[in-house]
Amino acid sequence: MRRALAAGVAALGLDRPEDLIQGLVGYLGLLQRWNRVYNLTAVRDPGEMVALHILDSLSILPWVHGPRLADVGTGPGLPGIPLALARPDLRVALVDSNLKKTRFCTEAVRVLGLAGRVEVVRARVEAWHPPQPFDTVVSRAFARLADFVAASAHLLAPGGRLLAMKGRDPGPELAALGPDWTARVEPLTVPGLDARRHLVIIARSGDAAVPPSPS
Repeated sequence: MRRALAAGVAALGLDRPEDLIQGLVGYLGLLQRWNRVYNLTAVRDPGEMVALHILDSLSILPWVHGPRLADVGTGPGLPGIPLALARPDLRVALVDSNLKKTRFCTEAVRVLGLAGRVEVVRARVEAWHPPQPFDTVVSRAFARLADFVAASAHLLAPGGRLLAMKGRDPGPELAALGPDWTARVEPLTVPGLDARRHLVIIARSGDAAVPPSPS
């Protein structure tokens, strides 16, 4: 698992200090143990978790904007915890209404030494009003882009971005966002994963244009 993580992180072009790999291994080990009892994710095989959970989460890192990130519908901390491990400057809120999943996230934050910069919030995203808005709001959990925007827009700081992680190209959903929002779709390459993945980057129409793919 450690070798697969190191190879995948390198393939994504990320720095791979030992503490990052160690943190990711620790997170996966904890997720496996809890998953046996609490069924946090349908993915059981550790090798599949590397690509489907960790590398998939890290593949969006070039589009994470600013120092404050909210991961809404985080489940067992995906993508928020891998992103926090990869970006020590990030301040992350992990938001989910499910008790067992937020309990796991709280334990993961403690075990991985992320307390102080990663907050676990048990709430429905549409009912949560944090004291400060976020530069980036991300989710893998919403089926429809319009639902994601409607539930999460109040969390977004001026100039911020909503990032929606998708499987198939969600092009037909873009029209439902309306004129207040602008969006672009970026194909993602996830090491070890053959399935198609896409990232939808959404910004308010009055803000700066959504940037192109990082070089």
